[in-house]
Amino acid sequence: MISLSDLRQFKQQGRKFSCLTCYDASMAQVMERAEIDSILVGDSLGMVIQGHDSTLPVTVADMVYHTAAVRRGNRHAFLMTDLPFLSYANVNDTVANARAVMQAGAQMVKIEGGAWLAESIEVLTRNGVPVCVHLGLTPQSVHVFGGYKVQGKTRAAADQLIADCQAVVAAGAAILLLECVPAKLGKEIAEMFSDIPVIGIGAGADTDGQVLVVQDMLGLNLGHVARFVRNFMQEQSGANAIHDAFKAYHQAVQTAEFPAIEHTFQVEL
Repeated sequence: MISLSDLRQFKQQGRKFSCLTCYDASMAQVMERAEIDSILVGDSLGMVIQGHDSTLPVTVADMVYHTAAVRRGNRHAFLMTDLPFLSYANVNDTVANARAVMQAGAQMVKIEGGAWLAESIEVLTRNGVPVCVHLGLTPQSVHVFGGYKVQGKTRAAADQLIADCQAVVAAGAAILLLECVPAKLGKEIAEMFSDIPVIGIGAGADTDGQVLVVQDMLGLNLGHVARFVRNFMQEQSGANAIHDAFKAYHQAVQTAEFPAIEHTFQVEL
């Protein structure tokens, strides 16, 4: 099974790595056959599995259930799990809820925020829980942002995001995930840290890894399709189309064919 050390080595080697969301054992098995490098059990399940209009209703129990299911089907990819809305508002809750998802099979927890997370990151890391910090557009804060909007579009906003990245890395964050930021900012942050893998979703082609929600890249999202999404399923045919779509995505990430410029936000900073 791919480890955090492997992802760090990929970055040092300049090898791009793939990540997809996953919520069940059977899909995890297909991703394994396609050699997807990392899996995120995302709180996006609230929208794509449970039918909510945001991630906010998702519970820790939901994340534990789906993490355990994915872990049973996965013997290859590095496995990360989201801590859902308000499950890490204080250190005690963070530790208890991280323990629950790690015991269900996660290799890392992902939390959304910035410098204010420093104490929780320090405590988790000290207790053997690797942390991925999600910055930029953080869906759990959608009501604060007033919708799903590109972040870091001005130099001042970009500098604030960089400062947050530096603060969480100093606290012990092992991976950064950037969502919906200008491609130039994604590149700047990825190059800033020599041993911290940076995963992007709508953050340009120069991050170390790419992640998509699996339903989006399979064309199963019948609503609004974000700019950074590419439908890999429509390029396939035959009985193994889902596997082939995963494989095509993995290869497109590794060769930096995806994301192309039309999937990125080009903003002068």
